[in-house]
Amino acid sequence: MSAEQTIRSPTIEVADLEEHGRVQQAAYRQLVTEPTWRDAVINDVPESLRPAVLANVEAGAELRALTAPREALPDWHIVAPPPADELRGHYEAAEKQSGVSWRYLAAIHLVETRMGRIRGTSTAGARGPMQFLPSTWARWGSGDIEDARDSILAAARYLNGHGAPADMPGALFAYNHSQRYVRAVTNYAEQIRSDARAYLGYYHWQVYYRTTDGDALLAVGWPG
Repeated sequence: MSAEQTIRSPTIEVADLEEHGRVQQAAYRQLVTEPTWRDAVINDVPESLRPAVLANVEAGAELRALTAPREALPDWHIVAPPPADELRGHYEAAEKQSGVSWRYLAAIHLVETRMGRIRGTSTAGARGPMQFLPSTWARWGSGDIEDARDSILAAARYLNGHGAPADMPGALFAYNHSQRYVRAVTNYAEQIRSDARAYLGYYHWQVYYRTTDGDALLAVGWPG
């Protein structure tokens, strides 16, 4: 897991992390789909990195178990996300208003739309970078549902209104009624809490979509 080491190294420039973030994601996806490889890989990484590797693999496995392959690709557009430091500014502004740790907001953003790369409606009808149903947005949102700052602030208000930060598991379950979702988001948030540079790796994770013909990478600019 050299990519994991590189991302966490303070000597590596932030601008040079894009490739490492993508390699990191690909490695974890492979370990999720090939569970028989996990023990050998984990035993081969430095002991200091093993908790991070386990947490990322477990999070990926939880999320994969939540989805089923679909026959057709989604009617989405994949766009470049706002800069990582700009997004972190939005998360931290939301934390100041709500008390909800910016790490959880970043982890939700990662899981829901890969930091805003997905523009489109989910199968449940949710929209925007933090994936709100129109009815939920009407209560908790303000401004533009597709705007990163507005959507992140609304997510923080929603979590705060459902028990966060005192009861993060309960608030996350309200956000998505699945304990698998709660565990995955928590794992990602805890990695960022333990080392903020983990966020810089996650920022570069791409959009993959499960189909009956295999997993499809939807790159920025898709479709077209």
